[in-house]
Amino acid sequence: MSFTLIQQATPRLHRSELAVPGSNPGMFEKAAASAADVIFLDLEDAVAPDDKEQARKNIIQGLNDVDWGSKTMMIRINGLDTHYAYRDVVDVMENCPRLDMILIPKVGVPQDVYAIDMLMTQIEQYKKYDKKLGLELLIETALGMANVEAIAQSSPRVEAMSFGVADYAASTRARTVGIGGPHPDHGVLTDADESGNRQYHWGDPWHFALSRMMVACRAYGLRPIDGPFGDFSDPDGYKAAAKRAAVLGFEGKWAIHPSQIDLANEVFSPAAAEVEKAQRIVEAMKQAAKEGKGAVSLDGRLIDIASIRQAQALLDKAAQIKT
Repeated sequence: MSFTLIQQATPRLHRSELAVPGSNPGMFEKAAASAADVIFLDLEDAVAPDDKEQARKNIIQGLNDVDWGSKTMMIRINGLDTHYAYRDVVDVMENCPRLDMILIPKVGVPQDVYAIDMLMTQIEQYKKYDKKLGLELLIETALGMANVEAIAQSSPRVEAMSFGVADYAASTRARTVGIGGPHPDHGVLTDADESGNRQYHWGDPWHFALSRMMVACRAYGLRPIDGPFGDFSDPDGYKAAAKRAAVLGFEGKWAIHPSQIDLANEVFSPAAAEVEKAQRIVEAMKQAAKEGKGAVSLDGRLIDIASIRQAQALLDKAAQIKT
């Protein structure tokens, strides 16, 4: 273990993150009644320029009037290159003590985070808030990905990063056929077999970006969250994308449609068999410690201190879901 110890972000259940347009307050009650762990009320991409100010008013009223239960509530502000962003932060924070986090889009450099952090700190001091709001950062440009490690360390408010695949594809000029899905041209051709036949296997064009962002998050104590999957009429495609992210170490995934919430919660929740095995690992290591052993065999496999860390993380997640 490194002598450098990293503070872990505020623990939150973050399997599913539902996007709700601030310009459509009729969706607020349904979102509050959903099974989403995190909801962000959107002021950016989902809102037309002429509707920005009204959407902000809708969100302020919704955060104050709707019973959101125990959900983590977040707003996505407009980009720092617009004149909307500062009013998004000031108006909503000053009038909505229910707010938990702010999502900053298109973060490119650590200074982007610093600017919003400074504004949030001044508002909290002015309003004498006891609660310190968290930040989620949307990595969706080549600049943001190039600086992702520095961005991950930019503020103690930062809790999570999410991967914005659509704008990232535009920024890198990648060829796409859908938001968050694969591309038929991204693949490899096998060598010919004895009969001259060759097979073509699709690849994942987003693997590098997802992996790099995930490593930055895990290195600095943040939650990595996979972004949107655009075709909400394709539950199998969404689930496959979510499983790929979960295998890499992601904590959750966006839902741009209510039908995707349960899929995300299913994929990013530990299965009963996994929880049972984790409990057995913890118990086996406790017994090994009593016997002065640093490792022990369980079901024919070696388990050690690294195994118990993985097992405990899984049990912690299961405990969060129960509560």
